[in-house]
Formats: sequence, C-alpha cells, structure tokens
Amino acid sequence: MQFVDLTDLAALEAALKGEPRAILLKTISNPLLKVADLPTIAEMAHWYGAQVLVDNTFATPYLVCPLAYGADFVVHSATKYLGGHGDVMRGMAVASRANRAKLREIARLVGGVLGPNEAWLILRGLKTLPLRMQRHPENAARVAERLESHPRIAKVHYPGLPSHSQHELASRLFRSGCYGGVVSFGIGGGNRASVFDFMNALRLCVPATSLGDVYTLLLYPGMSSHRTLTAEERAAMGIGEGLVRMSVGIEDPQDIISDLRQALETIGQTR
Repeated sequence: MQFVDLTDLAALEAALKGEPRAILLKTISNPLLKVADLPTIAEMAHWYGAQVLVDNTFATPYLVCPLAYGADFVVHSATKYLGGHGDVMRGMAVASRANRAKLREIARLVGGVLGPNEAWLILRGLKTLPLRMQRHPENAARVAERLESHPRIAKVHYPGLPSHSQHELASRLFRSGCYGGVVSFGIGGGNRASVFDFMNALRLCVPATSLGDVYTLLLYPGMSSHRTLTAEERAAMGIGEGLVRMSVGIEDPQDIISDLRQALETIGQTR
C-alpha cells in the first residue's frame, strides 16, 4: 500500500507507474476537505490499468456521482447522510456496468446481507435525502462564511468558499451551489486545551465522532480520526492541534452560528 496526495497529479502518475491494481480515494477528504479531480484521476488510473474505488460518503450521490466520471466502484457509509438520522450502521457499494457482475459475485461469496430493520431505516432516510442535502450545504456555507470572518478562527476549510484552493474544481464537479455539509476550521493559536474549552461550551451542537446527522456534530481529529498519528505527522498533513471538524446539521443556521460564537468566546476562561 502506498499513500499519495491525489491533489498532486505528478505524484499520482509516479505511483501509477508502479502498476497498482487499484486507487482508493475520497471525493472529499477528511478532515481538510480536499476535492479529488475524479475525471482526471480516473483517466490516469485506467491508462495505467488500475481501477478506481471512490468513497463518496461526504458528497453523497446528490452532490456528485463518481461513476459518471469514470470510477469503477463507489462505496458509502450509509450510517452517515444516506441514513441521515444517526440511528443505523451500514455500508454499501455500487459498481459501474462493467464491474457489476464482479460485485455481485463478491456479495454472494462474503455475504453481508442487510438486516430488515437497517434496510428500512436507510430507505426512510433516502426519502428525504434530496431535501437534507440541500439544507446541509446551505447551512454549511453560511456557517463557513461567518467562521472565516471570526477573529478567533485561523483558517476555514470548505470547498464552497472562494478562498478554498479547489473551489473552482468543486464548482465543476458538484451539483450547482452544493459543496457538502462538512466544514473544518482551525482555532487561532489553538491547542488541545482551547479546543476542549470550545467544545465543552457548546449548547446546541453536539460533540460526536460521526457526521451526516440532522444535528450539528463536531469532533476533534487529534483525538478521533487521526489519533494514531503523532502531532508531528498530523502537522505535516496540515492537521494542526487546533483543528475541529464539523458536520453542519439542518437546524436554523443562525442558531448554529450563535452557539459556535458563544462557545468560541469561552476559550481560555475556564483555566
């Protein structure tokens, strides 16, 4: 296995010359929300004989369909936006027409049959997916804009912001005006103590290691998704000690913004 920054196409091509069987990538990366150039990556991978597997959990089929851009397989954590209510655990995989028979054969061999209650919960969530995936990005865009101007915030990562290095790419790939519901931001001069002050002061938003719920959820990558890395390794990836990831819910956006603002004001007051 080899890790490559897929925003660096030269590095990707160098890795592809080693003739890997497949590339596994996220449409939107976690937690810095980098956007993958799906059409270019798929074209390059297929040129070298590699298949493309895309984790589309953050984007969902509502924002982008990777199969339309050349992906061979797409996976989703249905626990997140597809279920949408934080009450089901399940994954799913889809394949291009050329690979459908392979996926069915794997399913027959390994099982993985969805339980009836889980299936019902996901089907319930899918009924409101278009409505939720309009509201999540709308709220996320408003929250990101307000955070970007807040004096306690050093940097905001959100593809919908013009300041995002891949805003133009996201605008080409995603449904018009929809850039996802996840925002990450660095608290200025941030360290773990500052992040804990902030998260402990939240009243509406919920500290939780998940995303895609109707409620706004926040987590600290340094103690959750990226806890196995050293501080130096995280810093080399751009994940500072003050970085927080937020899955913006469908509450009234002003309520979310007010809660974030009051929590930011408490930093340093509890010590």
